[in-house]
Amino acid sequence: MIHDSYKLTRRKFLQGIGGITAAMVLRPQILLADPSSAILKPISKTGEQIPVIGMGSWMTFDVGSDPRVREVRVRVLEEFFSHGGGMIDSSPMYGRSEAVIGHCLKQIKNTDSLFSATKVWIIGKQLGINQMNKSLSLWNLPQFDLMQIHNMLSWETHLETLKEWKQEGHIHYIGITTSHGRRHDELEEALKKEDFDFVQFTYNILDREVEQRLLPLAAEKRIAVIINRPFRRGDLFGYTIGKQLPEWSQEFDCHNWAQFLLKFIVSHPAVTCAIPATSRVDHMTENMGAGFGKLPDAKTRQKMIQYFESIV
Repeated sequence: MIHDSYKLTRRKFLQGIGGITAAMVLRPQILLADPSSAILKPISKTGEQIPVIGMGSWMTFDVGSDPRVREVRVRVLEEFFSHGGGMIDSSPMYGRSEAVIGHCLKQIKNTDSLFSATKVWIIGKQLGINQMNKSLSLWNLPQFDLMQIHNMLSWETHLETLKEWKQEGHIHYIGITTSHGRRHDELEEALKKEDFDFVQFTYNILDREVEQRLLPLAAEKRIAVIINRPFRRGDLFGYTIGKQLPEWSQEFDCHNWAQFLLKFIVSHPAVTCAIPATSRVDHMTENMGAGFGKLPDAKTRQKMIQYFESIV
């Protein structure tokens, strides 16, 4: 079930620029992109490269067992992989999302580019182990690429387990996450104290607090950065209703507001990947288009901030 404001704002935006006709005009520019030309960034600790646009699953994949509803999610993931999609991020906190992802992965022929990322979200060492084993079963995978400690819950306890799992080959990378600004101080101390491979937090064109300390710290410590809530749960599209993209956005191959917002994020030198969530194929197409073509430079990024703040 997708967030109501997300559905509403992006739908209104499409209506504002001509609805389905506009979508048909923009869509081919993305579909013609060769998946092998997707923009990649390296995971700092290893140099392994992943696409800069991944996929989140909070709310959007938390659906029931209705075959028709699940089939829509299969098509969304097919669109993701058809554009070279890599990281899929989930969590036991997200209800039935992991089970639905596992179902979808079974239905799709080519998932070779998958970078599987989920989280442990529970108190207690053994309960954490049990939860992670259940996630492996739900995804139907032998191991995860990335296991993260969700919202820093019992993080020191789980970190010891994750170190063991990494050594044993059950996971490739260890991460820690937050989506709440009030935890930034605590997260900063954890990053300074321990050696994480990944960190995940919120960053978008209006919420830029992490530029001051967390992004520089991640760069300094060679920690890959995943960005959640890139559209502020869809609310950023509310500001774009009836607003035209600036003509100069074409200079960095931007064709819609989703790409404008995502390209701003992934063009930051310290950001590795953004994980927008959607339950619609057309929105997935728009999102994935941000992972192709040029990215804005530092000067253009400031111009993007000024322009967007002028329409807010």
